[in-house]
Amino acid sequence: MTQENKLFLIVDDEPDMCWILENVLSRKAYVAMKATSGLEAMKLMENHKFKMAFLDLKLHDMEGFELARRLKRADSNLRVVMVSGFCYKDDPIVQKALAEGLICDFVPKPFFHSDIIKSIESARSCG
Repeated sequence: MTQENKLFLIVDDEPDMCWILENVLSRKAYVAMKATSGLEAMKLMENHKFKMAFLDLKLHDMEGFELARRLKRADSNLRVVMVSGFCYKDDPIVQKALAEGLICDFVPKPFFHSDIIKSIESARSCG
């Protein structure tokens, strides 16, 4: 697996959540870059090719679904997993994003480390 195939983007305005996700991914030999805002994430997309992105639904500068749209415009092959403590997978807005292919999976906070690993597996068949 090349470095490009292992590069993940983590976007969450809580640094502790970025740290947790980065550590879960590193245990599976993935490399992560972190952003604490949507604009910071977009800047990272300019210079890096990510396999997958874990996005928080609620960011200070934009909604996670809006960021997902922008990231997918920049790279239509990017697999996006939404992570949130504000809603659940059966929420209509989440179901719509899943049906449209905007996101590949949804992980509610708080989560188990295994939930993140399962989302990586399920996202492989997305798109």
